[in-house]
Amino acid sequence: MWNQEWAAQAACRGQHPDKLFVRGAEQNKAKQVCGGCPVRTECLAEALDNQIEWGVWGGMTERERRALLRRRPNASWRAVLEAAREQHPDVVVRV
Repeated sequence: MWNQEWAAQAACRGQHPDKLFVRGAEQNKAKQVCGGCPVRTECLAEALDNQIEWGVWGGMTERERRALLRRRPNASWRAVLEAAREQHPDVVVRV
């Protein structure tokens, strides 16, 4: 089931935003916050569908997201990730 109110349940909601908008090795620390997030998929879809250029979203850096967007520039990432979740409800979907 897709969570429309995902931001309120994000693992990062209580953290200072500057911790998610970092460069270099600090991005790995930011990605760890996303590891157990219950709305990681929704967050990633938001960033991909809106082509958000900065920060770590859904456990991916801007560079990682750009690579996905180059491979599938016209994809509806919400649809892709939601379908994957429905097909494999017990698996954490990674793209």
